[in-house]
Amino acid sequence: MSALYFGAKRYLAPKPITISMSGELRIPRGRDGHYVAPGTVNGVPVKFLIDTGASFVTVSEAFARSAGLPEGVPTVFHTANGPLSGRIVSDVEVSLGPVAVSGIKIGIGFVGANTGDALLGQNFLSKFHVAMANNELILSRP
Repeated sequence: MSALYFGAKRYLAPKPITISMSGELRIPRGRDGHYVAPGTVNGVPVKFLIDTGASFVTVSEAFARSAGLPEGVPTVFHTANGPLSGRIVSDVEVSLGPVAVSGIKIGIGFVGANTGDALLGQNFLSKFHVAMANNELILSRP
């Protein structure tokens, strides 16, 4: 039984980000159809689900505490599942693989399966040209 679990876990694990000679970040589509990649928020490791429909990089309450994020400003997020209370924290460094962007607003209130999961939204993605080709999400500097 454990061999089946570890085999499935390895099969479903996200593939690594690659960097092309021209500096593009290439994120392979996962077997579940999503784009998932490692990064950091405020220097703390996180696993991002790239969500082109999300406005903000969003983390859970538990992650925000572990990353030492300040309280922020209360807000209501309008999600596909309805309104969700949360907070916005400004001026945080976010990295995706080896690329870091400072001054990002972080939404706190993500509800996911794992506290180390987060959404990578448009306030980060808009800093790049984003394209999809050959089952890869490609980010390059404009």
